[in-house]
Amino acid sequence: MSMMRPASWSSAHQQDPTTDLLLLRHGETPLTPERRFSGTGSSDPGLSEVGLRQAQQAARSAVVRLAGPTVVLTSPLRRCRETADVVAAALGVTVEVLEDLREMDFGEWEGHTFAEVRQRHPDDLAAWKRSADVAPTGSRESFTELLHRVGDVARNLSRAHPGATVLAVTHVTPVKAFVAHALDAPATSFFAMELSPAALTRISYTGEEAVLRSFNDTSHLR
Repeated sequence: MSMMRPASWSSAHQQDPTTDLLLLRHGETPLTPERRFSGTGSSDPGLSEVGLRQAQQAARSAVVRLAGPTVVLTSPLRRCRETADVVAAALGVTVEVLEDLREMDFGEWEGHTFAEVRQRHPDDLAAWKRSADVAPTGSRESFTELLHRVGDVARNLSRAHPGATVLAVTHVTPVKAFVAHALDAPATSFFAMELSPAALTRISYTGEEAVLRSFNDTSHLR
């Protein structure tokens, strides 16, 4: 897989336009406080009252931060679409659904806590935590495969929206994958990142180079 290069002192040509990608994790859902696996499974929860308030706070922050042409993209899952609708309304733009911004499929772990999965599928969970090439029980997508999917999204967005500011509403593991891709870090780095609901992460793309500007920014929620 061709990776973006982390920016260096030998940076991209000055004439290359920079695409700013602002990644917004969706607001809290009823599953979030209990830290339950919530992927592409059938539950597809919407925002809780707290999550809706977080989306409104993120929208106010986005209005202040975003300048110039703005594109708002979202995962097709309900919690992201509800978050994106609030932000897009504040910005006065429309929302485009991008399938590849979806969360991982957690298979039989969907809706369960780590403790419950450890009790039901101890060997599968241990293997998943050891290797980025192992998918959750009943799922077909590993962290490595997610990193490939998100890497394609990053390259396509920087080419399709040169010089623009793009806001993408997505999920915890895709955001981690965007960061790992930008830093050329392995998928195992996902376990070393903590990401809060409605947190903002910013990555800039210039040519083939990427710069992580901020990560897990929750200042707008205080």
